[in-house]
Amino acid sequence: MKDQGKNIYPVFDQILKRSDKEQLLKQRSKVVWMTGLSGAGKTTIAKYLDEALYKKGYLAQILDGDNIRSGINSNLAFSEDDRYENIRRIAEVSKLFINCGIIIINSFISPTEEIRKMALEIIGQENFIEVFIDAPIEVCEQRDTKGLYARARKGEIKNFTGINSPFEFPSGADITINTDKQGIEESVNELLDYILPKIQL
Repeated sequence: MKDQGKNIYPVFDQILKRSDKEQLLKQRSKVVWMTGLSGAGKTTIAKYLDEALYKKGYLAQILDGDNIRSGINSNLAFSEDDRYENIRRIAEVSKLFINCGIIIINSFISPTEEIRKMALEIIGQENFIEVFIDAPIEVCEQRDTKGLYARARKGEIKNFTGINSPFEFPSGADITINTDKQGIEESVNELLDYILPKIQL
């Protein structure tokens, strides 16, 4: 008969720490949180940043509307409360990835200072890089192949950020990327240059 109360699996007494996994991956885990209007270029920059990091030997994971709204947050709409809950869940998922030593690239409008502050507090200031992907709304509208801005202006889409729902420009972003003044390659390289020193062990 096995001894009652005795742990027969002592290996589980010590769970691997984040630092152990960062050593394995040879990187320091950070959350790169990109905020900006729809059409500013967040998802495009996230994609190319992920590829650039991969080529340099870094492991990253992109979180954006496509893989969040279709899964873990599929039950949320776009009301103020649902937007807040959307970002709260994303921040909590990001924290799990941090503990795995992975670099997280988040691409979300996250339209208010309150929402971004909440995400930062969950993730932790030391883990958080806030990136403002900046482009004037008229440029974002020109890039909008889906016609979402036009539909919002006609009243067909409610709570659309920049039209009938506010976007508060970040007051304390760590870096601003002006996608109306430079191309994708230059934007990604500028962001990469900023991030690399912060993810190197």
